[in-house]
Amino acid sequence: MMIQFSVKKEGKAGSRTGVLRIRDIEVETPVFMPVGTYAAVKTLSPRELQEIGAAIILSNAYHLYLRPGTKLIKKLGGIHRFTGWDGGYLTDSGGFQIFSLSPLRKIERKGVTFQSHLDGSRHFLSPEDVVHIENDIGADIIMPLDVCSAADASQSETREAAEITCEWAERAKSTWEDSGTKSTLFGIVQGGMHRDLRELCARKIVDMDFPGYAVGGLSVGEEKKIMYDLLEHTCSFLPSKKPRYLMGVGAPEDILEAALRGIDMFDSVLPTRNARNATVFIPGGKLLLRNAAYRGDDRPVQPSCTCYTCRNFSRAYLRHLFKTREILGYRLATIHNLHYVLDFVSQIREAIREGKLIQFRDDFYRSAV
Repeated sequence: MMIQFSVKKEGKAGSRTGVLRIRDIEVETPVFMPVGTYAAVKTLSPRELQEIGAAIILSNAYHLYLRPGTKLIKKLGGIHRFTGWDGGYLTDSGGFQIFSLSPLRKIERKGVTFQSHLDGSRHFLSPEDVVHIENDIGADIIMPLDVCSAADASQSETREAAEITCEWAERAKSTWEDSGTKSTLFGIVQGGMHRDLRELCARKIVDMDFPGYAVGGLSVGEEKKIMYDLLEHTCSFLPSKKPRYLMGVGAPEDILEAALRGIDMFDSVLPTRNARNATVFIPGGKLLLRNAAYRGDDRPVQPSCTCYTCRNFSRAYLRHLFKTREILGYRLATIHNLHYVLDFVSQIREAIREGKLIQFRDDFYRSAV
């Protein structure tokens, strides 16, 4: 059964709350999806993710295709059974990862040829191949193969990338429809830093009538003002009754600004990556836990936070764990950061329901340090 989506409350400036129905699970939106690139959110178990309120995990089809192999995942019952996660699963096609392998890949209309970053072996993937790979994985929501442009790419380069993305989307959708799968395929809008190409790509992808739409190719090095402007411009062409997903964006201020512009779904490695680098979110900023200032600090990371880490441990103890490279430090910081972002998104939902998102945004920026 494909996912279902309904808008529940429309707020100011395009914001909205909604519900994603995935199998027998109801997920409130806007929603943040922790990233488990290799089918595991680094340092945490599925039970811990459930306890902090995660509803959907994002994994990467490119990486799972290379290791352990998607045929193996299918043989072992699919991604949910393989990982022990009963919530929602979304798989990215790996288009961005292949984009980042610039010296090791060649993009053509028929597909992409690349060298594995693991062993140098050569592979070819077409849009049709990627749909089959993601169906073997067994994710609930899947993404088609696309071409992401660099922020400084020329208009001609970006146009070609957008055209290929649209061609591949059409081929992927045809394959997906013929496969009889229970997954839900989103279309991806590219177009780089060019408003006209964003519009062109969005109109073509929307004409294909996907169940949901993703905005790709933002937060790739451009200034935030440019990102927000392009996001708002792109969203103006997307159907209001279908889910909108901003790919790879997870800084609290970016989530807030995107929610104001009507985005329903987010993912990013930022909370977990920051945690492994001893950096934790607090209202208005961050703490660098390795700093000497926290050596004797007996306060929790965030006194108002209800996560397991803040209820039980001090900044001093966390600093000690990081200085001694104890694995527990990475785990506790990850629990806090994901709890913080998930709670932040929950506050955004509540502010939309109460018609106070603009006030919430203003309060957020006033508290910035």
